[in-house]
Amino acid sequence: MRKKMFAILLGVVMALSTTACGGGSTADSSGIAADAAVPDSAEGEDTLMGSDSAKVRFKVGTTTAPEGHYVKGLIEMQSLLEEYSDGEMTLDIYPNSQLGNERDMMENVGMSVQEMCLISTGPIPNFVSDFAVLDLPYLFESEDEAYAALDGEVGTSLLKQLEPQGIYGVGFWENGFRQVTNDKKEIVTPDDLKGMKIRTMENNVHMATYNTLGATATPMAWSEIFTALQQGTVDGQENPIAIIESAKVYEVQKYVSMIDLFYSPCVLMISQSAYDSLTDTQKEAFDNAAEKAKDYQREYSRGYSEDAIQTMKDAGVTVTEVDKAVWEEAASAVYEQAGSLGLNQELVDKLTK
Repeated sequence: MRKKMFAILLGVVMALSTTACGGGSTADSSGIAADAAVPDSAEGEDTLMGSDSAKVRFKVGTTTAPEGHYVKGLIEMQSLLEEYSDGEMTLDIYPNSQLGNERDMMENVGMSVQEMCLISTGPIPNFVSDFAVLDLPYLFESEDEAYAALDGEVGTSLLKQLEPQGIYGVGFWENGFRQVTNDKKEIVTPDDLKGMKIRTMENNVHMATYNTLGATATPMAWSEIFTALQQGTVDGQENPIAIIESAKVYEVQKYVSMIDLFYSPCVLMISQSAYDSLTDTQKEAFDNAAEKAKDYQREYSRGYSEDAIQTMKDAGVTVTEVDKAVWEEAASAVYEQAGSLGLNQELVDKLTK
């Protein structure tokens, strides 16, 4: 029934879209990705199209800027995919929320409206609840510890759970540890958050954590964040350094606190039907390109973040190191809420023991 209703609504949107401009757009007020109705030939100014001669094309969306680590990884995969498939396959990359917000894109991939997306784990628990465990504060002490879990049994099991949604989980890519920014004051301890409205992803665990720390968690889509910051709807936001810098958040938020509150991976997804339509040879080329690009993107992200911190300091941003032990102790109460947050306690224990 849900797919039928979506198809009807999509037809209406397509009829209306004939007056639209050539570029993609973010989700409309209905919550359906407006770009779902844009013809495949339509390109925004930031769109990165693959080789013209490729016969098999995958439309992949992300919310981040073209200069960011998500897109750099996708560009690497685009190049590798063309190489490994002898020019037969490629990616057409749509950054900057051209295909909608993350939840929209995940739904559209599941319904085969678009082939692929690279999104944060933020909206995924709405579809697969076990993913919420990855959003617990201070779950991993380092990127390497996170990679071991995500590339191993736990990560493989989680990706497998995407299949009932019509999605093939390709792998976990890098997003990074999430930091908090604001434009009011330097945040050193959790007490400094009290009374502040902090934009979070639409994610129950992240919201519970910031509320536990004394802030007022305010969930909203990434595409809405700049207006909210400029209008004072929220006082601050949280994101990995690579996104804070590449999206120029620091131009409206002059304080960045390095709290490493969450390790936040992103997930590369492809429509199960699109993946299943490939021959064994094509699948091998696709899988190899994705794996090599994942390693490249992780390494690129870590180096980018180091350079980004210096870029922000040079721009006059106050970057504050904090005593993470104090923050970890303050956030530990969230683990006591695991049951009420609907977390899989067995999975929590597996990752924490």
